[in-house]
Amino acid sequence: MATFFGEVVVAPSRAGLDEEEEAREETPEDREIRKEIEKKREIDVLWTWRSGGCAEEPLVCSRFIVAIGRNAAAFLSSFILDSVCWEVVGVVKLWNEWCRTSSTTNVLPTDSFCLFYRLISDPTVLLCQCSCYVAEDQQFQWLEKVFGSMQKKGLQVTILSTCPVADYKTQESTLTLVSPFLRALKTKEFQEQVCCPLLEQPNIVRDLPAAGKEAWTGLLINLIENAELLPGVADPCSALSVLH
Repeated sequence: MATFFGEVVVAPSRAGLDEEEEAREETPEDREIRKEIEKKREIDVLWTWRSGGCAEEPLVCSRFIVAIGRNAAAFLSSFILDSVCWEVVGVVKLWNEWCRTSSTTNVLPTDSFCLFYRLISDPTVLLCQCSCYVAEDQQFQWLEKVFGSMQKKGLQVTILSTCPVADYKTQESTLTLVSPFLRALKTKEFQEQVCCPLLEQPNIVRDLPAAGKEAWTGLLINLIENAELLPGVADPCSALSVLH
């Protein structure tokens, strides 16, 4: 459209259209579709070793180790699950736009999965490998259903997660940082010694690790990496120390 010098042209706006769309009444078909999607996005936690009368009893757990993300899950496979004897005791079924998990416990490293393990020598120690993406609207469900199965008294949680060094905020250039490296966050109730420096402000954690930190007493270990490197390259002994 041609305009003349000095002419005031009003830019088109969708404000009125957006208000009309919001005010549009939900049809029965829309309501049915929404309910089906909500049901499909529900999270199911299946404990494979619970049966009979003890199915509703809370799990007695003193230590719960959660690895969130593919690299954190690979770290557990390489340094924890291969070093001592664990048994699979549960699985999470979920579906969203980015991933889909099933009730099977026979998974490949390339699969999206969320499995629970129990230490055979001490059944009160549980471990969770969560390589799948948990959407924002599913995070509260995940927390509620997983921790709703556990006895809260005396429970200590350690979360392992990863993030790219590009997201790490520091006064020095990220090009000079030797990565990967570890940073930690802890709740005020956690009184044990932390194995690595605390995460500096204004850095934050996101998604499920962030939601989880507000829900329990424990420690979050964040591996900050430069690329898709195998976790454990950044001094695995320091990270392993929090698990013993």
